[in-house]
Amino acid sequence: MTQTVFSGTMPALMTPCTPDRRPDFDALVRKGREMIAAGMSAVVYCGSMGDWPLLTDAERMEGVARLTAAGVPVIVGTGAVNTASAVAHARHAAEVGARGLMVIPRVLSRGSSMAAQRAHFAAILSAAPDLPAVIYNSPYYGFATRADLFFDLRRSHPNLIGFKEFGGKADLRYAAEAITSQDDGVTLMVGVDTAVYHGFVNCGAEGAITGIGNALPREVLHLVALCQQAAAGDPVARQRAQELEEALGVLSSFDEGPDLVLYYKHLMVLNGEPEYSLHFNESDVLSDSQRGYVERQYALFRAWYAGWSQQLDLAA
Repeated sequence: MTQTVFSGTMPALMTPCTPDRRPDFDALVRKGREMIAAGMSAVVYCGSMGDWPLLTDAERMEGVARLTAAGVPVIVGTGAVNTASAVAHARHAAEVGARGLMVIPRVLSRGSSMAAQRAHFAAILSAAPDLPAVIYNSPYYGFATRADLFFDLRRSHPNLIGFKEFGGKADLRYAAEAITSQDDGVTLMVGVDTAVYHGFVNCGAEGAITGIGNALPREVLHLVALCQQAAAGDPVARQRAQELEEALGVLSSFDEGPDLVLYYKHLMVLNGEPEYSLHFNESDVLSDSQRGYVERQYALFRAWYAGWSQQLDLAA
């Protein structure tokens, strides 16, 4: 596997809001720098975690430009309703010095058409041929990229070097069996927080894109390190990775639902970051019961991790 930016652990950054519900780019850059300082290999912006459907193209581009100008390695999401907009984001990413692209399928219009998706992917890859790119596979986008399409594109676009799989454990296994195991130059990125262990140990993933890692960067980096050791055959790391992933299970599961940004922004507020207290739509809020549940689960995990990691230190 050829080393590219698509390795290690990357948080998919959320977009913090000002009091008038506009993007807070100063806070975005601050968070990007914090994530890299914590040990993340890069950040992703703007995927679904960044609320790309709720931002203008100009706002998305400003966020990317501000991050790259600050020296933060950025993977740029290309989600768009139309191909022309996705192409513009890819070109802009290359112009401002982003490190890679996350190629998102065409949505709504002809989203189920193989021919339309091939043309959409090809246009994005052609717009930034020097940027390494991964295709983002997610059931939420309504289109499943399979091996025949992936390798058809790769023959014409060598910058397509990987696959980010959000579809869960079965889809991760398909990606490993049918796509990434065919070519040592293709990498697999785990795209869902509930399948980190499975992705690294059973599917040969080289990296992970995380949502919960925004709130718990140290703990998620710990999980990935244990999974990498387990994938190399370490039996102790295998057990510890399973313990940590199980303890993170409820918090990670929010990554799979429609309220993921609401939940993870709330965790940021609990961490003392009020710039994540608002959403772009005023009606996008957790219910009282949702807040109570996530707060209890967050407190439970943090107490467990403090004791568990202390036991590990003592055992060492």
